Amino acid sequence: MNLANDGAMSRAIFDWDYVLWEVRLKLVAAGFFIYLVVFLLIHWLSSWLSTSYRTFSAKEKVFSNIAITRGLFGIQCSVAGLWALLIDPVFQADQVYSQQKWSWFHCLIASGFFLLENISVHVCNIVFRTFDVLAVVHHLLAFGGLLGVITNVKCGHYLLVMGLLLEMSMFSYLIYLILVRIGWANPLFWKANLWVSVHLNHCRMVLSYHMWWVYISNWNDLVENMGLPHFIIFFIGLSTLTLILNPYWTYSVTQRLFDPVDRKFQNTEVKNGSSGKLDRETFQKKRI
Repeated sequence: MNLANDGAMSRAIFDWDYVLWEVRLKLVAAGFFIYLVVFLLIHWLSSWLSTSYRTFSAKEKVFSNIAITRGLFGIQCSVAGLWALLIDPVFQADQVYSQQKWSWFHCLIASGFFLLENISVHVCNIVFRTFDVLAVVHHLLAFGGLLGVITNVKCGHYLLVMGLLLEMSMFSYLIYLILVRIGWANPLFWKANLWVSVHLNHCRMVLSYHMWWVYISNWNDLVENMGLPHFIIFFIGLSTLTLILNPYWTYSVTQRLFDPVDRKFQNTEVKNGSSGKLDRETFQKKRI
């Protein structure tokens, strides 16, 4: 293994002229289509590999694929966020004006993902006649927060990357959702994963307080750096997250420990190591 070549290759991935509008828009489009392809690929693989998946309704398939796509996006966000929070010396030294080529790349790709999320949540609401108000608010504010990195080349990236790190809990939620829906929920592993999810949601709350500390401590500098419209959008988003979304999601994930039901599909339930798979098989036998 040639570490020098590997390092040069990883740097080349992020080596773009981000001042150019066409570069930023191309990376936003790349994020949109990369995760759209991931969504379609998950559907294809699940249809091929999983007999349980083939018994799902169209609504269950769509929401399952969306959850897996979000979980994979959460891995990207966790890596980028932890690197900025704990390792990168540029962000450690300056939390207002600092930028890195890798942070440009991740923020623009994330913008494309949240653009896809905003479209998909409204399409699902129309097609399946649902309305998840918290998801709508979350995705709209997340895209609004990242919009500054598209329109303002001087905008610092530290708070934006910390916003990405808030997606850290998505992968454990993905594991929970898959286990509940396909009937492979072992009580011990399932509960251990939920405890991890509860812990990560508390970490989200602590991280939001850290973001407030940076935000308030550098109030005037952030207004000058972000611009007033982006500053206000970010303030609304962080306030909504701190006062409404984080507390509700922490309560919701804690409740799953005692009431293990997939809220989107109430007939899917885990009891004594079994799940909705049994109900589905019983229904199929009765139909036959």
